[in-house]
This record gives sequence, C-alpha cells and structure tokens, in this order.
Amino acid sequence: MDGTALITEYWRTCEARDWEAFGALVAPDIVYREPQTREIVRGREDYVAFNQTYPGDWHITVERVIAHDGDGVSWTSVVVGDESMTGLCFFRFEDGVITEIDDFWPEPYEPPAREVPVVDRY
Repeated sequence: MDGTALITEYWRTCEARDWEAFGALVAPDIVYREPQTREIVRGREDYVAFNQTYPGDWHITVERVIAHDGDGVSWTSVVVGDESMTGLCFFRFEDGVITEIDDFWPEPYEPPAREVPVVDRY
C-alpha cells in the first residue's frame, strides 16, 4: 500500500471506529505527538486506546492527503458536537505501517480527561 492509501485508510478506520484495522496500520512502536497539548503516546496498544477513548461524538472528513518517500501529510475536518476544527497530521511510515505522527490543531488547549492513563506530557 502506498503512503497516500495508507494515510487514507488510517482515517477511514478511525472514523469507522474499526480499532483492530486501525491498529494494524500503525507500527508496534508508533510514536504520536500533539504539540499544542504536549501529549505523547508510545506504542500501538496505548495509541489505539488513546483514540478509542477520545470523548465526544467526533467525525472526521479527509480533505487532502499527500505522501512521498516515507513521509505524508493529511488535512482533515473534524466535527465534535457543534464544534468544527481543522487538523493537520504529519506522518512517517515504512514497510507499510505508520511509525510516527505529529498532530496539529488550530489552537493550544488542555487535553480532555481520559479513562485510561496512557498519555504522558512534555
């Protein structure tokens, strides 16, 4: 699967809440960073739990994906309740799985309370 297809499938499985398929698209040692909240999540199991337990009724629409030579970026529109946001995600991938994600949102904010303690802050 090429990078564009990999990132597109990542978002499709996330929106579908297909956590098994979603987890199969990321490396066992995935590193996810969210600079605005200074959150970092390491490892497939924790990263799936991070997404699976995100609060609210959220929905993602992919606006654009560009990928080349192990790097990619996506522009998404995210709706949580009545709020709409734009997200920019930078991906690194190799051997058909995503290895790193840097996830940018419009403004800094405090992260929501989580049901599982899988997030550190930096």
